[in-house]
Amino acid sequence: MSKKKKKAVLLVSGGLDSATVLAMAKAQGYECYALSFDYGQKHNAELNAAKKITRLFGAVQHQTMKLDLNVFGGSALTDDDIEVPVAQTDDTGGIPVTYVPARNTIFLSMALAWAEVLNSDDIFIGVNAVDYSGYPDCRPEFIHAFESMANLATKVGVEGHHLKIHTPLINMSKAQIIQAGLEHAVDYSLTVSCYSADQQGRACGVCDSCQLRRKGFEEAGVADPTLYS
Repeated sequence: MSKKKKKAVLLVSGGLDSATVLAMAKAQGYECYALSFDYGQKHNAELNAAKKITRLFGAVQHQTMKLDLNVFGGSALTDDDIEVPVAQTDDTGGIPVTYVPARNTIFLSMALAWAEVLNSDDIFIGVNAVDYSGYPDCRPEFIHAFESMANLATKVGVEGHHLKIHTPLINMSKAQIIQAGLEHAVDYSLTVSCYSADQQGRACGVCDSCQLRRKGFEEAGVADPTLYS
């Protein structure tokens, strides 16, 4: 009798990192339930990319949840009054305007709710604390705190299950992430990372995310498949 596969909920944005995490989870034998968010971001190219990636890796189900975070604004990704900046040129260590307030807290909370319904103890998220834009909700401290909260705040946690937030990319450089993804047959030409991509998915090439992505491919020593405008 074959062993039943474990279910996992994965946050899939359509970008490079989340595509890699999906491929990793699939390789580990998880049944993958992908969750994306239409949260009021200025373009939907990444959501179109998420559909392609989840099909490529055979996710059991792919849900796209509607959340209107542009009601609050406060981020260049959701607020029409704030321009998406070109790559950061200073070294002040400040949090950039592309940070979306509480985004990963909200996203992980929704993933946690779905995991409970699915009887899954495993949530995957592609946060990274090495080559990233300095967002506070990408740090290991945040993930550890959220996992602790999740095990206190849920029925399954109280009943003795241990909910685990998996962050396989947390200590990897962008180049290492790309190399790992290629080992798992990730087609990075399907992914969209740009903060200002057009509706065809073409990247601007100058925002912080584009610069980190381009640098990653250069350091990995592989051709950048990104379609630039």
